[in-house]
Order: sequence, then structure tokens, then C-alpha cells
Amino acid sequence: MDFRRRKLLQVGAAISSYFALPTLSLANTRKSNKEGWIYELTAEEATAEIVDGFQTDVLGFDGQIPAPTLRCRQGEPVTIIFTNKLKEPTTIHWHGLRIPIEMDGVPFLSQPPIMPGETFVYRFTPPDAGTFWYHPHVNSVVQLGKGLVGAIIVEEAEPVLFEEEHTLLLKHWHLDQQGQWKQLMIPRYSARMGTPGEWGTVNGEHEPVYSLRENATTRLRIANVDNTLTYPIAIKGAEAWVVAIDGNPIKTPYPLEQHKISPGMRLDLALHAPKQGEKVYVQYMKGRFPFPLCTFESVASEISSPASLPALPLNPVPDLDLKNASEMDFVFEWEGAISPTKKDGKVDSKFWLMNKRAWEGMNKNSIPAPLATLELGKTYIFDLKNVTQYHHPIHLHGHTFTVLELDGIKLDEPFHTDTVLLGKNGSAKAAFVADNPGKWMYHCHVIEHMKTGLMGYIEVV
Repeated sequence: MDFRRRKLLQVGAAISSYFALPTLSLANTRKSNKEGWIYELTAEEATAEIVDGFQTDVLGFDGQIPAPTLRCRQGEPVTIIFTNKLKEPTTIHWHGLRIPIEMDGVPFLSQPPIMPGETFVYRFTPPDAGTFWYHPHVNSVVQLGKGLVGAIIVEEAEPVLFEEEHTLLLKHWHLDQQGQWKQLMIPRYSARMGTPGEWGTVNGEHEPVYSLRENATTRLRIANVDNTLTYPIAIKGAEAWVVAIDGNPIKTPYPLEQHKISPGMRLDLALHAPKQGEKVYVQYMKGRFPFPLCTFESVASEISSPASLPALPLNPVPDLDLKNASEMDFVFEWEGAISPTKKDGKVDSKFWLMNKRAWEGMNKNSIPAPLATLELGKTYIFDLKNVTQYHHPIHLHGHTFTVLELDGIKLDEPFHTDTVLLGKNGSAKAAFVADNPGKWMYHCHVIEHMKTGLMGYIEVV
């Protein structure tokens, strides 16, 4: 397989083709060399037809399901003018982006919560290209669960051109057959793998069908924006290559057999569209049995023969100083204690611990102590240990891990990620340079695990 990088011929034509993509809507934007990328975005109540023939009350960015896709470019400034039209506070976290702490979207830790009717301006310059996403960090079970999830795509500084590109947001909704909401969080499931939704969608549609031009070099950007489910992904009908994991290109692409994407995680695949009339299936594997997520049908095109698949340049992740690195242990486990009852008689569920601490919660007058305080510019190796039988995708804000070891096996080719998936009794060694000062949230991205204890933060000073 030849992964030689293709050169850009016409930048204007490339940008125009990006904004013509059929699978996701785009927010209101304008672009200028002086100001960079500027978006206006809202969060608001809306209705959407998620279950065919029925309307569901949802929460949507710009009132849309799926949310607008935000596109920008590596190394260029981005401004998002965000207005909260909800009836409760909210924020936006830019998942996977290494940006200043003031823009990270965690209430009280990095910014005040954005109150109803207020506008907050997010400004940052993304150093990395790749597939990322955005979501609130307030009332997360409800706000994410009811639809406040969207993709932010950072194009390469020197654009890498595929002839087709599709962004696929995977989410199961907690809806019945008439599109009415069921419980988003059931405590006995929160103490296990989380409360699963029952209505599967890609970009807000159940088993959608898209078209591909015959022979086209194709990039699939797949993001798991679900609260709970892990998707083991497989492709049928074409040979797909893994080219990026969690927004970060990998050094040596490899053929996809099956790849697990837990909540918060992403996967970029490259493939050639098959001959006209043939189909490509994106599948969710449950053991040996595939379940359909979406289908691509090849249609006639002007592309007479397949071109080489473009290669992705690596992101400028800081070089590790492993010789002088400090190691820290982080153990993720089940508390197994009786949950306390609050004054109003409701149970305050706490099921999960990180280094024997459950997240205490916080407000503007009370910020808990950090799990660790790190020295700015120093390399750290986090020894991650899951001593439970359930998956935990461990996400660190503001930094990029280099995974050195998984389940006791040293990797021949370490990879970069912002979310490390720990399987049943799984372990990992993940290193990074603590080069971004601030108080950075550090948590499991199964939202119910996060909300019932499996969250904390590290401080870089």
C-alpha cells in the first residue's frame, strides 16, 4: 500500500469541497486571513425526528441534530461566539484539543458556568490536526444524553486531500419506539457499564445510507459521542486502513480488523470506494455478530482508477524525556459502599474511585485538592490500572498521551491519544509532557462513571 502524501493543487477548491459534505451540517462561519475561523453557535431546546415518524424533545447546538460540524485549520486562530439558550447553565469542552485552560470548558475549574441567556467567546489556535468533538461539562448525563454533542474537524496545515470524506457520530439514544425519553441513568447500571440507550444512530439517523464515488480515496472520521457504549468497529466491503486514533495520525497505517471505540474516542479510516453498485458497511460487532451502523453505496464517477491513499503528517506532540520521567500510579476501582442519602432523601450515588477517592464535586467557593501536582515542562508516565470488570476510557484534558504499553505489553510503535481505553482488569503506561499550565480534568468518559465518582483533576504549575 502506497501512503505517499499528495500535494495540494487548489486550496480554494479543496475548502469548497469540504463545505459541500453531505453527512453533517455546518455552523454559521466566515473566514479571513486576518481573523481566522469565526463561528456563532448556540445551545437550545428543539425537537428532532430521531425515531422514524416521531418527534423527540432534544437539546441541540444551534437546535440541530446532528450538531453543526465546526471546521478549522491547524495553526490558525478560531473564535466561537457561543450563546446559552438553555434554561440551565452550560459550557463547551473541546475534547482532545490542546488549548489554554481558560478555553477548556470545565465549570469553576477553568471558567464560570455560562448562565441562561449569556454569551461566552471561546478563542484558541489548535496545534494539532485531526478529528475532535465538543460537548458540555455541565449536567453531562442529560445535556450530552439529549443531544449536545458535535464534531470539530481540524484540517492539516497543508491540506491532505481525499476525494471523499465523511464524519460519522455514533450515539445510542434512551428512547422508546415512539421517540419518548426513557431513564438516562439507572444507578444499578451506573455501577456496572452504564445505562445503555436502545436506539442506535449515525449522525442522528438510524442506519443511514450514504453514497461514495466509485474508486474514490475515502476518509471516514468516526467519533463515539455516546454516554455509555463501546463500539467494536469493523468494515465490510472494502479494505480499510487505520490512519489516526483519537485525532492523532499514526506513524504506520495498518489494515482494520476490529477496533474498539469507547465514549469520547475517535477513529480515522482510509479506504478506496469499491466499484459502482457495491456497498461498504460500517458495523458494530457484538462478539462474532455484526450489527449495521451505516452503509455506503458506490455510484458512478469520473474517477477511472484508484489513486494512492494520502498519508497524514504526525501532530507536533512534545518529545518525551523518558530518562528523567516521573512515574505515577492511578488505580480505577469500584467503591462497593452504601451510597449516602442527601437531606432531600435522594441517594447521592458514588460507585467509583480513582486512587481511593471519589469525585467530591465543586463550586466556585470549593475546589477539591488535585489528584496530583505536576511540574511544568516535565515528562510523566502514568501507570493506569483498571481493577474492575468494566471498560474505562480514561481522558485527560489539555494534553496528549503517548501510550507506551498496553496490558503489560510494550508497544513496538507507541501511539498518541487523549483517551486511553482500559479493558477488564486492563493496564497501560501513558506518558506526556506536562507543558500546559492549569487545572486539567482527568476522568473516565463513561459519563455515569464520571458522575458517580470516577473523576478528578491534575494541576500543572
